[in-house]
Amino acid sequence: MEEQLAELAAKVAELEAAGGGAAVTNTMFAETFYYITIPLMILIHAGFLAYEMGASRLKNVLSSGVKNILAFAFVIPTFYFFGWWVYWGFPTGLPGAPGPAGISGVEYANAIAWGWGDSAQYMGPNIADQASGVFFGAFALFAATTASIMSGAVIERIQTIGFIILAIVLGSFAWVVAAAWGWHADGWLVTQWGVHDFGAAGLVHAVAGFFALGVLINLGPRIGKFNADGTANHIPGHNMPLTVVGLMLIIVGFWGFLMACVIVPGEAWSWFGDKPSTIYGTPITLSALSFNILMAVAGGIIGSWVMTRDPFWMMSGALAGIISTASGLDIYYPALAFIIAFSAGVILKPCADWLENRGIDDAVGAVTVHGTIGLYGVVMLGIWGSGFPALQGAAGEAPTISFVGQLIGAVVFFLLGFVPGYVCSFILKMFGLLRVREGAERAGMDLVKVPAAGYPEWGTNAPVTPAHPAE
Repeated sequence: MEEQLAELAAKVAELEAAGGGAAVTNTMFAETFYYITIPLMILIHAGFLAYEMGASRLKNVLSSGVKNILAFAFVIPTFYFFGWWVYWGFPTGLPGAPGPAGISGVEYANAIAWGWGDSAQYMGPNIADQASGVFFGAFALFAATTASIMSGAVIERIQTIGFIILAIVLGSFAWVVAAAWGWHADGWLVTQWGVHDFGAAGLVHAVAGFFALGVLINLGPRIGKFNADGTANHIPGHNMPLTVVGLMLIIVGFWGFLMACVIVPGEAWSWFGDKPSTIYGTPITLSALSFNILMAVAGGIIGSWVMTRDPFWMMSGALAGIISTASGLDIYYPALAFIIAFSAGVILKPCADWLENRGIDDAVGAVTVHGTIGLYGVVMLGIWGSGFPALQGAAGEAPTISFVGQLIGAVVFFLLGFVPGYVCSFILKMFGLLRVREGAERAGMDLVKVPAAGYPEWGTNAPVTPAHPAE
């Protein structure tokens, strides 16, 4: 009998050890999963760096690159010091009351999202917490990406200090409010209107795109962009191959961006113990993302190719394809993702032309690619995903996706981008901090703002030529 008891005890100990090992394995998987998303999303910034420098003239190459480097550098600490707190503190809006899921409100944010005091245990080294740092890291890269989206639209004429201020406002506040309201289980847009934006088409891309529009209105066009009769001139960048490669790097980074939108299972903070979910607690698989992202990239490229034959717009179409489907990548079937992305590629260039015809000089089409197509993607989910659960919950009790809800979300995301972009840039303009002086712009910003030359043996200028249709 004693031998049997000893054998039974040994088996129990073995099972307990196996269970503990499984828990450790899962925790390490969760930590590694989000850790990997961070360098993948940094590839987005490598892409923006190449993309914008290639789209600049020789005299402005390095100044365009410096903006991207500084946007990344300033948004990370500002997101740490207050952006992360805003995300957890205000999903229900002002005054920061707790939401129904109990993971929001000012008191909750004070407990987990400050870098000092008692909450510092979650915002620094802690061997008992393998999640907070990597999860914060993924969100911080979302913030930096949002700021970089605005960067390309304003190249070749914005002041460095003014740009940094705008990047901080966008990356560590404006989009964070949108995320708190529409990308959080307690967000009022989610709980009251069923807004669903899995891949952040609205709360990252549209917010950033229309923030850029607000800035562009106050910043004004580059010298030589428009003629006296209002017609536009084409101002070519110095290196189209670099721009196209940069856009492809952004596509690579998007895999990390969308991967980071998935909540892995089996942790104390997970929605499920046995399956991944969206940030809303609705089910998703990486398999679904693989199907839909690939189809979206292809659809966007083909749609833009049909309309333009232009490699810049084809690769921009790849971005538009992903952005147009991002809200519903967890729901769409691949054929539908392809159709939506194709349509986004088709309308991309005409929408950019419409904006240009109204005197807006968006140097890389960021307002259209991210803003217009971002809202298009949010609204498309209201058409094709209507009736699907927007948030985890009991059948009949959880909010569902609807066209009206997605439309309301689109309007809110537009306002959260455009209003702060316009107001902040207007204030900067009043104080002379928005645009460089005419002489500096004509001479080239590298000459007056950067102590180096991108191509010293080539000179600095590139000609302004009349606009021409893509052939």
